Parts: sequence; structure tokens; C-alpha cells
Amino acid sequence: MAYTVKEIFYTLQGEGRNAGRPAVFCRFSGCNLWTGREEDRHRAVCQFCDTDFVGVGPDGGRFTTADSLADAVLARWPVVGHGRASGGRPLVVCTGGEPLLQLDADAVHALHARGFEIAVETNGTQPAPEGIDHICVSPKSDAPLVLTRGHELKLVYPQRQPDAQPERFEALDFEEFFLQPMDAGDVEQTQHNMRAALAYCLAHPRWRLSLQTHKLLDIR
Repeated sequence: MAYTVKEIFYTLQGEGRNAGRPAVFCRFSGCNLWTGREEDRHRAVCQFCDTDFVGVGPDGGRFTTADSLADAVLARWPVVGHGRASGGRPLVVCTGGEPLLQLDADAVHALHARGFEIAVETNGTQPAPEGIDHICVSPKSDAPLVLTRGHELKLVYPQRQPDAQPERFEALDFEEFFLQPMDAGDVEQTQHNMRAALAYCLAHPRWRLSLQTHKLLDIR
């Protein structure tokens, strides 16, 4: 299988359970809930997406094999020895767009062979290959979920659709449940969303608050 990747970069994970952990981000191009083009946003299932996942960026690429993709990920990790990532706990976060449209068993095997723990951030509408070490599902609107178990469920909040409320998901088989305030692109509305998420977490202690710390720190 060939892989189309928007960008690959080294940073700190900003959200959820792994917040603050060094990681290589591999952002796959494409999504099944939105084209990524502004002229289509009004028709998107996920109209609040704030990520550019269209095409190939200057630090992305098109990879004809899983090994070439894994080598590109390895090249971004700062400590490498004998063809493997080392130093601390090497982590690659496969994201998008929707990474499970492309991430397959061959890519999982190749990334593991280079020493990485593999995390995926997915909208949960696609099945996942075996071997992924950390599955984070972030449900979008009323899109049907295929992945109903994993390590963390991270819900952007509040979403307008009645089928995207926290109570719909809290009985699913996830280890942790995170509520992440929606970045509305407007300071006042975003602060309102933060207060709403905080209040919900306090009233429903199964949920933890997840802040987008990479935005607060102004890092990629």
C-alpha cells in the first residue's frame, strides 16, 4: 500500500493521557468526514475541524512502502541507534485527517521494528489494524462508531448535535474519558466552552479535562 502524508514532525503531545510526552507526529492526508476544503465545510460531518490535512506538505510525502514511511518517521526522532529510536519512550502519534484510512498492519509492523510505541488519534469510524499500542477515539457529531473500545475517548465539547453528548459514550469500553473544550476560533466563545467543559467534568467525575496545551505553549 502507498501512503500519503501531510506532515511528519517532532514535538510534545499536547492532549489527553500522553500530554507533555515527546513524540513524532505522522499526519496522514485525507478524512472521511470532510474534504478539508473550506468551500465544503458547511457539508462536513465535522464542521469544527481546525487541522490542515489536505495534500502533501513540505515535511510530508508519498511513500510507496511501509518501510519508507517508517524510515521517514525515524528520521525525525532525536536519538537513534542501530536503526531504532532510543532514549526515553519513543512514540509516534498517527493522526490526520483520519489515519485509519491508511494506517495498516504493514505500517504498524515497520514502526514497531524501528522501536516506536504507536498511538493513533481517530474519529472511530474505521476499524484499526492489530498491534496499535494506544488508541484514542475522538467521536465527531453523529458519525457512527466502529471503534467502541480503546485507551482513551476524547470528546470535543460542546458539539451541537444531540448524538454527540458525553452521556452517549460513557458506557463504552475505554480506560479514560476526556472532555476537550472546543476551540471556536473566537476568544470569548472558546472561554465559554472551557467553562462548560470544566463544569461538566466537576459534575460528572468520570470525565477528565483535556486542554490543548500545544496551543497554550504556541508549539506545533
